[in-house]
Order: sequence, then structure tokens, then C-alpha cells
Amino acid sequence: MQRTDFGDMACSIARTLDVIGEPWSPLILRDVFAGFTRFEQIQADLGISRKVLTERLNHLVGHGILERRPYDRRPRHEYVLTDKGAELVDLLLVMVRWGDKHLAGDAGPPVLYRHHACGQISAVDLRCDHCDKPMHARDIDLLPGPGARP
Repeated sequence: MQRTDFGDMACSIARTLDVIGEPWSPLILRDVFAGFTRFEQIQADLGISRKVLTERLNHLVGHGILERRPYDRRPRHEYVLTDKGAELVDLLLVMVRWGDKHLAGDAGPPVLYRHHACGQISAVDLRCDHCDKPMHARDIDLLPGPGARP
């Protein structure tokens, strides 16, 4: 099945989906962020086929999200987040907040996140980079940017 190419659309959401819009990619990023850096570890955790995992890892490496590093003399590699990939994990943390709030149920969140700076358990909070006030969908207007198409 041919995948739709969103990369040429004048939309940052579409372009991001072109990189991670397939369901396995965010889960692979989650695993690498959590410390599962080797192919076998990721495959075992996700129960994903070798073929699909290889395709997804190659895609993420090709987009500069992950870096492939050899870890022994055999042709074996581990995968680490690049700076670009770590910024993409920030997006996943926003998804975590929504999922914890709306889907965790009575059991509560499956994972807690401790902030290095203060040592407290916390969640991501979107803030304006100018005034530091909360910034959510109902707090903003959409305006055409310099890359907008007519």
C-alpha cells in the first residue's frame, strides 16, 4: 500500500506527519527515549515485525530523528535520539499529557515524569515563548506565515 506524501504540503502538521504519522514511529521514539536502543530490544517491546521495524528505523534515521551507532564488531547498531529527535519527543510528551488526562482511567498514568531541574513529578505545559503564559488552542489565532501558500 502506497503511503500519502504529506511532505510537500504547506502545513507544519502535515510535514511532521510525513515523518512520524505512521503509528509505529512514535512508539519507536518512545522506546528509544526510554532506553531501548537496540533493534532486538525495540522489537521485543513492541512485538513489531523485523521488516516493519527496519523500514521505520531507516525512515527515522533518514530524516535525522535517530542516529545509528555501531556497538560491537559485528554489524550491530544501536539507535539514539538526535537533537532533532529529542525535540520530537517533546511533542510526544504533550500527547502523554492528553492521554493521561482522558484515557488513563482509574488505574492512572502508566508512567510518571520527574523534572530534572526541580525533582518533582510533572507534565508538559504549553507556554508562550514571549510572555510565559499558558498557550492552548483556545488562546491563539491562526495567521498566515511567511511560508504560506495562497
